[in-house]
Amino acid sequence: MNKFFLTSKIKNDIEEVEAFLINYLDFPHQNLKESSLHTLKAGGKRIRPAFVLLAGSLFKYEDKEKLISLAAAVELIHMASLIHDDIIDNSVTRRGRPTVRALWGNDFSLYAGGYLFAKAIQLINPKENPRIAEILANTSVEMAKGELAQIQSFFDIDQTVRDYFYRIKRKTALLIAASCEIGALACNASKNEIKAIKKYGYNLGMAFQIQDDILDIESTSMELGKPAGNDLAQGIITLPTIYALQKKNTDSLELKKSIVNRFTSGSYDINKALEIISNSTAMDDARRISFKYMQKAKDQLEYLPKGMIRKNMDQLANYIVERNY
Repeated sequence: MNKFFLTSKIKNDIEEVEAFLINYLDFPHQNLKESSLHTLKAGGKRIRPAFVLLAGSLFKYEDKEKLISLAAAVELIHMASLIHDDIIDNSVTRRGRPTVRALWGNDFSLYAGGYLFAKAIQLINPKENPRIAEILANTSVEMAKGELAQIQSFFDIDQTVRDYFYRIKRKTALLIAASCEIGALACNASKNEIKAIKKYGYNLGMAFQIQDDILDIESTSMELGKPAGNDLAQGIITLPTIYALQKKNTDSLELKKSIVNRFTSGSYDINKALEIISNSTAMDDARRISFKYMQKAKDQLEYLPKGMIRKNMDQLANYIVERNY
């Protein structure tokens, strides 16, 4: 994540989360330790822990140790979901590095992801934080539903924008919303404040995933850290592709044929499909939707305390839809 607009306090807190995770992932089982640290050190934007920390700072947290552990827990849940995603997608690279499944195999990766989920729940300490544990448990259930819906929709050219929103809400937006919510909850924010910051996180999460899906179409492999068009090649139909498929022209028909035939000519078909989507108005249509969600997120800021942290949250919303990686 581009941290240039964050306060030094938030930057330092993110670094503390990173150090906490390195220490926490020092598991007795050597392969679990190495695979977990490999996933962590692959980088990433640390968006989810940043939201926990921003929410906590907004409401002037008193228990820093608790907030750091909660931020670490949401990152562990995210890491676990990435490991499982890579199994389903047969991915060999992520962020420019080999995936856990590429190095340790699918069977090990399945259990490694499950282990990280369990360690995240332990970190929350459900007995002391029952509501926070409930939020993250429910979010994890919905994330699984989103992944199952994605699996069932591979190469399905008839899926709708509504189907897509169902998936990304569960796979991405709900964990970002939960990150904001638990950060505020841990600091005893009011019900209305918790509601507002949760909506902020949800809408920004939707914008974040749409932007990711735009980048999968138009960015290079070097920029993405994985093959360009990787989602499309795996049969994952995202918003730009759905919009392109809805066009009434010969390009749309060619795109439908390539997807139904599962890109039988390999990279040629995939590159041609990417070209069709990129050259249509589908990309601008998707950007408009991403921007609308970003604006909905920013609308919630007026219900939150004024100050530098709120300004950071406004700038973060802009970054989400303007980033190119």
